[in-house]
Amino acid sequence: MMTGLKGKVAVITGAAHGQGRAVALALAKEGVHVAALDVAKQLEYPRYSLATPAELESLAEAVTRFNVTCLPFAADVRDDSAVSRAIEETVQRLGRIDVLFNNAGICGYGLAHELTEEAWDAMLDINLKGAWLVARRVIPHMIRQKTGVIINNSSVMGLRGGARLSHYVASKWGLVGLTKSWAIELAPHNVRVVSIHPTGVNTPMNDGLAALEGLTPREIAERSAGNLLPVPWVEPEDVANAVVFLASEQARFVTGSQFVLDAGLLTR
Repeated sequence: MMTGLKGKVAVITGAAHGQGRAVALALAKEGVHVAALDVAKQLEYPRYSLATPAELESLAEAVTRFNVTCLPFAADVRDDSAVSRAIEETVQRLGRIDVLFNNAGICGYGLAHELTEEAWDAMLDINLKGAWLVARRVIPHMIRQKTGVIINNSSVMGLRGGARLSHYVASKWGLVGLTKSWAIELAPHNVRVVSIHPTGVNTPMNDGLAALEGLTPREIAERSAGNLLPVPWVEPEDVANAVVFLASEQARFVTGSQFVLDAGLLTR
């Protein structure tokens, strides 16, 4: 291990499956203790299936196989009380928080003038407000420690526009604004803040969105602008590898910037 992460503590939202799960396992492999937050139930919006309590439980079991601690929390990032309890318990039991991966997020399709207020509010509240609610509970601990890394999971859509995705795009661009603003505020405390911008990722969300459209995941990928490299998507483990790097000592001077993992999509 050359990352300098062994013995540290990470909070991961949206941890039960997809990108969050891959990041939890990758960090655990580096010797990081994990607090895994996930709503772990179905919501009215989005319409595709979300993670389950069984997935959150199995993640905890998988993480502990790396001889580190995993604290699973069934918590909606929009619920400040649940978030606050999870963060406080993490600090009480593990002593500190060194990494926050703000990953909880949803997606959905709809023309701007046809979106419901329910869809708009759910998207912005989970993807953007949720990231702030979690961070504001974590940041004081990082300030006290005088160290920490916050990684906000945005998207290539946080750096471009997208048809039928205006609410999603707005939330992901908003994460860039939070990243840059927090980086300015927290630099005096030796806390770094970065956003990461993957292209399409091979996750249950990807599958769920395709099903809602009556298409296969590959057809959805081909309908988009397309990656420059000859792949339809990247894997959750690719995102996890990037997060491990960004959280590590190797990235100690990276803050306020956007890490693009797009297989060349934005170059088209």
